[in-house]
Amino acid sequence: MSDLTDVSELRRRLWEAVVDGDEYGAVDVVDAALAESVDEETLLLEVIAPVQERIGSEWAANRITVAQEHAATAINERVVAALAHRRPAAERRTGRLGRVTVSCVDGEWHAFPARLVSEVLRLRGWRVDFLGAQTPTPHLIAHLHHTDPDAMLLSGSIPTHLPAAHTAITACQAIGVPVVTGGRAFGPDGRYARALGADRWAADAREAAAVLEAGLRRPDPSVTRQAVDDLPHLVDQEYTTVAQSRPRLVKQVLTDLDSRFPAMRAYSDAQRERTAEDIAHLVDFLVTALYLDDASLFTDFLTWTAGILEARGVPAHSLVTGLRILADQLHDFPRSLGMIEAGTDAIEGDRPGPAPAPE
Repeated sequence: MSDLTDVSELRRRLWEAVVDGDEYGAVDVVDAALAESVDEETLLLEVIAPVQERIGSEWAANRITVAQEHAATAINERVVAALAHRRPAAERRTGRLGRVTVSCVDGEWHAFPARLVSEVLRLRGWRVDFLGAQTPTPHLIAHLHHTDPDAMLLSGSIPTHLPAAHTAITACQAIGVPVVTGGRAFGPDGRYARALGADRWAADAREAAAVLEAGLRRPDPSVTRQAVDDLPHLVDQEYTTVAQSRPRLVKQVLTDLDSRFPAMRAYSDAQRERTAEDIAHLVDFLVTALYLDDASLFTDFLTWTAGILEARGVPAHSLVTGLRILADQLHDFPRSLGMIEAGTDAIEGDRPGPAPAPE
């Protein structure tokens, strides 16, 4: 008989259920664990969260399809909801420790990590307003004016949303609400959270709870801050100019690839559309790296993308060709050229296999 108090066994059973598209079976796994007195926080962070991470890794390695990845994520979301709805009514909105808001950065659709944080904070005794994915900053600020929370927890998984995160952070602080950031977008050690002036960064839900329990000082609303105050390199306008040129750059790289990457001439319409999306992502990550003046943000994306392409039978050299075309277009921009050169070196060097998807 399986040991339903062993988290590794629970992860195995939950993985089998979600990858098979078995929503009822997935809920049965956590129900059985609860019956064996496994606590809810353990289920959220040591069973459900690792299974969700594995979903991204399996997609990156081309072992499950996009449809399977979406279905598995949806089932995991229902499992979390099933857990939450089992709590007694008296425990749902008590907020004995205070009130916080949890939301994703504007443009960020990966809401699952933020949902996990919300549920853990509720278990710990916080009243949580969970706003979900892609909350526009003006609407976020209106909500904060209405609720006056003790803190704003801002989640981001995709680094290209960091400029929007910066706007949200400064806007929240301008009305006296401290900001705790989390998620892969802010870097493995929170380096981008610090660069953007966030009050704190938390590596995971338990650390977020600890930060809140320790207390946060409210920012002084009379102190105004502009982007260049945190990121002085923005005065060179290279980020702004390249960002404004994005549509032209994507179109030109796609056009020139036809002549400089012969294999592309045989691409189907669907393959061409996917290539255009990849080029757009490449430019977006370059623009974000310019915003933060951090080449590693760009090179990490490129090596991850190279692994994804090779797992799908597409040579990584196509990325190098695209980078060289992009360099031709940006020959007057020294920071861009330095990052493109670093990216080319990273792709042409030794690379590990596909990393987990940047959720």
